[in-house]
Amino acid sequence: MKTPFLYHGQDNHWLSPTSQSLKLTLVSEAGTLISAIFIRCEPDNEERLIDMERGEIKGRLQYWYGDIPLNKDKATTHYCFKVMQNSRQWWLHGCGTSPRIPGKESHFKYNREDQPPAWVKQQVFYQIFPDRFANGEPEISVKSDEYCLQGDKRPTIAKKWGDPVSDHSADGPSEFYGGDLRGIQNNIDYLQDLGVTALYLNPIFTAPSNHKYDTTDYLNIDPHLGTNAQFAGMVNDLHNRKMKIVLDAVYNHTSVDHPWFDMYQRNNQTQGLGAYAHPDSGFRHHYQFTGDSNQYVSWNGIPTLPKLNFLNPDVQNYIYAGEDAVIKHWLRPPYNIDGWRFDVIHMLGEGAGAENNAHYVKAFREAAKSTNPDCYVLGEHFFEASNWLQGDQEDGAMNYYGFAHPVRAFFARQDIAYHPCQIDAPELMDWLNEARIKLPWLNQLSQLNQLDSHDTVRFLSMLNDDHETMHLALLMLFAYVGTPCLYYGTEVGLQGGQDPDNRRCFPWERTTNSHSTFDYLQQLIGLRKSSYALQQGSLQWLLAENQHFAFARTLNDESVICLINNSACAKTLHLPVWQLGIESGSLKDCLTDDEWQVKDGSLAITLAGKEGLLLSNS
Repeated sequence: MKTPFLYHGQDNHWLSPTSQSLKLTLVSEAGTLISAIFIRCEPDNEERLIDMERGEIKGRLQYWYGDIPLNKDKATTHYCFKVMQNSRQWWLHGCGTSPRIPGKESHFKYNREDQPPAWVKQQVFYQIFPDRFANGEPEISVKSDEYCLQGDKRPTIAKKWGDPVSDHSADGPSEFYGGDLRGIQNNIDYLQDLGVTALYLNPIFTAPSNHKYDTTDYLNIDPHLGTNAQFAGMVNDLHNRKMKIVLDAVYNHTSVDHPWFDMYQRNNQTQGLGAYAHPDSGFRHHYQFTGDSNQYVSWNGIPTLPKLNFLNPDVQNYIYAGEDAVIKHWLRPPYNIDGWRFDVIHMLGEGAGAENNAHYVKAFREAAKSTNPDCYVLGEHFFEASNWLQGDQEDGAMNYYGFAHPVRAFFARQDIAYHPCQIDAPELMDWLNEARIKLPWLNQLSQLNQLDSHDTVRFLSMLNDDHETMHLALLMLFAYVGTPCLYYGTEVGLQGGQDPDNRRCFPWERTTNSHSTFDYLQQLIGLRKSSYALQQGSLQWLLAENQHFAFARTLNDESVICLINNSACAKTLHLPVWQLGIESGSLKDCLTDDEWQVKDGSLAITLAGKEGLLLSNS
C-alpha cells in the first residue's frame, strides 16, 4: 500500500505550548481516506491516545488539531501520531511515516523548561584559530627559542606568515605565526562585510602551545595574543556591532606546566609545590595520581595533558562552583562573553572513565546560566550526542554526527576516519532525520553545523579542490536546520590536510580581488539573515533520489526550497509543492531572481550537473 502523505512541523505554526498543554497541528492529503488520528503521549509514564479533530481544507491539505498534556514529572514531553485507515494504521514521527509504532528516540520532543538562547539560531558563526588568522601586534609574537614546551625540549619556532605547517610529530605544537587579538579586531569590518554575526575562538588563555588546549592560567589571556583589557575592549566592540563571541573552555585537563602540576618545576612557588613528584603537595588531589607515584590519568593518554580531579571540592570551586569560578568570571563584566564551547565535554568526570559525567555537565550549565541566563552552552562531540542535548545539559553541540558526517559522506564520499563512504540522497535524508529528531526542536536549531574545523581536514581539500561541489555543500550548510559556522579562510578557498595542516595561515592576499566563494557566501549569508524560515522554520523533504534531493524550510506563509543535484549530469526534478500549500503561482530563485511556475501543485525544474538552487514563494 502506498504510504500516505502526513506532515507535522515543529515550529510555532504546528506546535503551540501553554502552561499545561501542547496544541498540535497535522496535515494529511485531503483525498486520503482516514477514519481517525490519535496523538500518542505518555503522561505519568502511561500511554494515552488523544483524538485529533478534523479541521479545514486548504488546497489539497486537510488540517487536524489536538491538545496533549505536558508531562508534569519531567521537563520533556514525547509524542507521535497514530493514523487509522480502516484496518490499516500508520505512525507519523520525526523520521517520517511507518506502518508500526516507532521507538521513543524517534518521537517528537518538547522541553518546557530548558531551552537554548533565542539568539543562537539567528547567527552566522565564524571559527578562528587565533595564531593563524592575522598578526596585528608583531611586537608580542612568540620568538624562536623563547621557551620550550616540554622542559628543555620542543623550543618555540617563529615562522614566516604562510609558511607550511609541520606535523604534530615534528614541530607542530611549537610553531608560531603571530596571529593575535589585535589581528582579529582589525578585521572585524572584513568579517561583517562577509556577513558574520558571531565569533567562536579556539583557546586564548595562557598556554605554551600554539593551539592552547594546554592551559597554564585560566584567568589571563595569553600575553602573545594580547591582554585582558584588550580582550574586554574587543568584546565591547563586537557587542556595539550587535555581534556575539563564544570562547573555548578547556576544563577537562591542564598543561603539565600549570602551577598546580608543575612537572618541570619552573614556576614560582608562591602558590606552593606542584603536584608532580610531590605527593605532599597541596595540589596533589587536583589531579588523579596513582598513590605516591608519578603515574597520573591524562586526556586520551597524552602525558602533557593531565586530567583534573573533579571529586576535589577545590577544583569544583575554581572551575564552576565558587562565586569567582572561571566559568562565571568571563561571562561577567568587563568581559561579558556570550557563551562557552566546552572541549571534550563527554570526557569530563571522575576517573579515566568520566563517571558522573551528566552531573558535571549540568553543573557547568548551571554555573554559566546563573551568571548569564542567555549564554550559549556548546559541547564538543565527534559522535552521536543526543544524551547531552535534551535541554538540561547543552544548548547545542558541534554537530559532527548530525551534519558534518552525513554531508561529508554524500559530497566527499568519506567518513569521519577518512575511509571511503558513499551514500545516496535517500540515505542522506535518513541519516539527517535520525540524528535530528532525537533532540527537542529548539536544540536542533541551536546545533552548530560545520563542514570542517580545526580538528578535521578542510572540506575543499577532501573534495580535491572541486569548487562546484564545495558550493553545493555550502548551500546545504546555510539551508539546513541548525546554526551555520564557517571555519576561517573557507570564504577564500583555504585548503589543509589533517590536523595541524588544517590550521594554515589566512591568505590575506586573496582578499584583494573578488573571490567566487566569498561572493557566493555573501549571498547565502544575506539570505539566511533575512529569512526567518531558514533561521527557524520546520524542515519538509520533497524529494530524495540517487544524487539529488529537495527540502523546504517553512515558517508561517514563508517557504524556501533547497534543491541540490550532486551528479555531473542534468536532472529534471518534479516536486509536490502542494504539500507546502502551494498550488499555483511562481517561485523566485533567491540567488538570481529567475522565476519558476507552479502548475497544479507541482514544480518541474531541471538542474544542471552540480547545480543547487534556493527558491522562495515570497
